[in-house]
Amino acid sequence: MRPGARNLITDIAGLRVGNAADAALKSGTTVLTADAPFTASVQVMGGAPGTRDTDLLAPDKLVSQVDALVLSGGSAFGLAACDGVMAGLAQAGRGFAVGGLRVPIVPGAIVFDLLNGGDKGWTRNPYPALGRTAFDAAAADFALGSHGAGIGALTGRIKGGLGSASAVLETGATIGALVVVNALGSPTVGEGAHFWAAPWEMDDEFGGRGLPDRFAPHDEPRPGKQLGEATTIAIVATDVALDKAGLQRLATVAHDGFARALVPSHTPFDGDLIFAVSTGQRPMSDPATDPYLLGHAAASVMARAVARGVYHATPEPGDLQPCWRDLT
Repeated sequence: MRPGARNLITDIAGLRVGNAADAALKSGTTVLTADAPFTASVQVMGGAPGTRDTDLLAPDKLVSQVDALVLSGGSAFGLAACDGVMAGLAQAGRGFAVGGLRVPIVPGAIVFDLLNGGDKGWTRNPYPALGRTAFDAAAADFALGSHGAGIGALTGRIKGGLGSASAVLETGATIGALVVVNALGSPTVGEGAHFWAAPWEMDDEFGGRGLPDRFAPHDEPRPGKQLGEATTIAIVATDVALDKAGLQRLATVAHDGFARALVPSHTPFDGDLIFAVSTGQRPMSDPATDPYLLGHAAASVMARAVARGVYHATPEPGDLQPCWRDLT
C-alpha cells in the first residue's frame, strides 16, 4: 500500500473537491462531487450528529446514487450549504429524474463551530452561498488545514482542520478519505506534538515524529471544549464497485481511523459520522478478500487524513487555540 499521486481523496478518478470559507466568520463548507452520480452510504457513531438526507443512503432506500456530499461548518445553519450545491447541480442539468424534472441529491453533515471566535452576527444565512462557491470551485487539487469546512475547526487542545489522504493497494484499487477534524478529543499524545495516528503515517506526511517513548494509558482526559461543541465528519471513497450495503460496512470500519487518531472519539457529545462513496470504476476482484482489504485501508487512510488536517492548520487572527506547529 502506498499513497496516491496527490495523497488526496481525488486520487480516485472522477472525484472533485471544492472549498469555500469566510475568514471573519471562521467557518466554511467543503463539497465532494464527481463527473457522474456515485453510490454512497453513511454510518453515524457519534452521539450528537447534524445531518441532511442521510436516511436516503440506507441500503433499503430507493435512491441508489447521489450527486454531491457536503461537509460544512455552521451547526444546523450549515446544512443550508446543500441548497447552494443543489442550485449548481440543477443548473448543470444533474439530479434524480422525476417525470420531466431532475432533483439533485445532496446529503450533508455539519460540525459545530459557532463559538470559535468568528463573527456569527449575520443577517442572512451565509451557507447557501458558501455551498455554491465550494461547488463551483470543485477540482482535483484542493487545500488542506484551515480551508473550507476546516477553517474554524477546533479539537480538545489545538486547532483542527480539513484533512485528506489516499492509498493505492497492491490490487490497484484506490481508497481515499476527506475529513473535517473538530473533535472533543485530542489528535496528539498528552501535551506534546506526537500524533496518535503516527503508526499509520506514510512518507512523513504529518511531520514524521512517530510516537513518544511512553505515554500514560491511565490518563483520564478532560474536555478542552464545552460539551456539545464537537464533531468529526468525513468521507471515505473508493473506485471499487460496492453497493450501499458494502459501503455502509466500509464506513463502519473507517470509524476505526477516528479511534486511532483522536482520543477519545465517538463521545456522546461528538456527532462523528462517515459517508462512504464508490465510483464503481473497478470491478471487485474477490468478494471475500476485497472488502477485508478495503476496510483495513479505509481505517488507516482515515487516521492519516485526521492527522494531516491538524498538521496543515494555520494561525488566524482571533484564534482560540494554538496550531500544531505552535507545539513544535
